[in-house]
Amino acid sequence: MAEVHVLDNYYLAITLLITIGYQLFFFSIAYSLKFDKLTDFAGGTNFVVLAIITLSWSGHHNARQIVDSLFIMSWGARLSGFLLFRIIKTGKDDRFDDKRDKFFSFLGFWVFQMFWVWTVSLPVTLLNSPNVTKYHQHSFGTGRDIAGVILFSIGFILESVSDVQKYIFRSKPENKGKVCDVGFFVWSRHPNYFGEIIMQFLSPAADGDVHGGAYRALYASILGPFFLTILLMFVSGLPLQERPGAKKRYESGNHWESFSEYTKRTSILIPFPPQLYAPMPTILKRTIFLEFPLYVFDPAKHADQGKVQERQAEEGANRSDGVQSDERQ
Repeated sequence: MAEVHVLDNYYLAITLLITIGYQLFFFSIAYSLKFDKLTDFAGGTNFVVLAIITLSWSGHHNARQIVDSLFIMSWGARLSGFLLFRIIKTGKDDRFDDKRDKFFSFLGFWVFQMFWVWTVSLPVTLLNSPNVTKYHQHSFGTGRDIAGVILFSIGFILESVSDVQKYIFRSKPENKGKVCDVGFFVWSRHPNYFGEIIMQFLSPAADGDVHGGAYRALYASILGPFFLTILLMFVSGLPLQERPGAKKRYESGNHWESFSEYTKRTSILIPFPPQLYAPMPTILKRTIFLEFPLYVFDPAKHADQGKVQERQAEEGANRSDGVQSDERQ
């Protein structure tokens, strides 16, 4: 099959237009029907659509292109399938409670999702583009290829298995409010995020006689993995779960002691044996193991003491009522 040239020979413009159209289509459904179930599905499946289109348009289907494209297809399909299953079970997405009825606020999320999909897809988009495929590629199976396949597989297993482990744990009534410390969560507080990050950085890349603008474009495509890492570590991942989650538990008294102990012995991101992590000096946790100060919750600085006092007063009143009831009996 002859390669297809559309707008530019890196497929940047056409993939951007496809992404915008795809996301706007699902946005119109979600906003009109106030329907949360398609939001994450639209994001995950968009990766699959871009990989299929760029691979099919490429006139040179070497093994490296196919493997890289299949990797992002499998990741996008698994992610969208799991998130669709989860939202069907839960019914709605709390992230949109303050946006669902506001056109521009809700649209803003979808615009951000467009940028996320297009940017993270860049390595595969460029690998399948005419400006790269025109160069000779070494046969698949180099040391870099093998390392990429192994590490992608590890990341895929980490993300997919930990998602299932947390879902099963939280679906049991007896675990309501408890800290999920089973499976991969024994070694990392966010093993799914770690898996997702290493998948994007370590999938096989072009390996051959690529040079000139195409060579620079391929290296520039690392923007995608970096963007995903920044997103998870500094925007919508860890910052929204670590300190806010600890604050909520502390103020409500929801298994706070067990949660506090869990954070002391468990690495925030990089899987590591808790027996070694617990006694580790704080400076190493804050640097090598990436537990930056913005994630750390200090009750004296970050808690609403009014809420804490109100809860403690209510608990005291309940205990008093219980004692009086026992005395009357």
